Amino acid sequence: MLFSQFFRLHKSDRQVIVALLLVAVSVFFLIWLTGREEATASPDAADSLAVDSLSSVPFRTAANDRRPVFYDGQPVAQKVERFPFDPNTADSTQLLRLGLQPWQVRNIYKYRAKGGIYRRKEDFARLYGLTVKQYRELEPYIRISPDYLPASTLFKDQPFGTDSVHYPEKIQAGEHVVLNLADTAMLRTVPGIGVHFASEIVKYGQRLGGYVSVDQLDEIDYFPAESKQYFVIEHPSPVLLNLNRLSLAELKRHPYINYYQAKAIIDYRRVHGRLESLDDLRLLRDFPQEAIDRLRPYVTY
Repeated sequence: MLFSQFFRLHKSDRQVIVALLLVAVSVFFLIWLTGREEATASPDAADSLAVDSLSSVPFRTAANDRRPVFYDGQPVAQKVERFPFDPNTADSTQLLRLGLQPWQVRNIYKYRAKGGIYRRKEDFARLYGLTVKQYRELEPYIRISPDYLPASTLFKDQPFGTDSVHYPEKIQAGEHVVLNLADTAMLRTVPGIGVHFASEIVKYGQRLGGYVSVDQLDEIDYFPAESKQYFVIEHPSPVLLNLNRLSLAELKRHPYINYYQAKAIIDYRRVHGRLESLDDLRLLRDFPQEAIDRLRPYVTY
């Protein structure tokens, strides 16, 4: 369309076109003006925005305690104080003043929440991340309250026998304990037998179904052989295993029957029927004469 033909348009059409051109020019002018204002914004405003974005950084703050104070681009180190403290009761403010890191303070709180107690100064040295230098600086200021010491320290000056918990008196040479009838309290009166072996004797007797010989104590790991002289067996009545009825799992629970022996018994029953004697198994590879002899007091048919 030629420029001269523009004026041949209807008057209303020319008005619409001119209005659109004015709107476009106004929009471009506003965009240019806005961009210029942002480019010429004051540096102080930008710096203020940058500093405000760091307000959550956990460094030492200025007088208003809101903004971090920087020196040569690095946060100013927190001032460390020294004063007596009890790690069992010190709060987070005190621990931070001592120079501990926030994550170390959290670890102390978690340890105490789980029932942990600092009973000695040396216990505090186990704090994760604590260096030797830091511990040596803090050690003179650690004060453990007596309330957190073991309760047994209240009676440390009293001889055994004056309180309710004491060592049992040991039997003398020539005295004996009936092995297949004794409980843990009686077993602890035997020289060389403490809490551990007393418990092991009872548990192994339950697995066996009862002791039939003092020599069975040798089957307990590291059992003191010199203590056997104080035991006797009277009227043994062990629990008997019915070899014709028990399953493989029930058979192999006994200390004298392993998996392969239990499987051999099951296979024999399947092929030959009922067992009448342990001698029926003597030809099997898994049942040497020694195994048959020690198992004999514990089986029935």
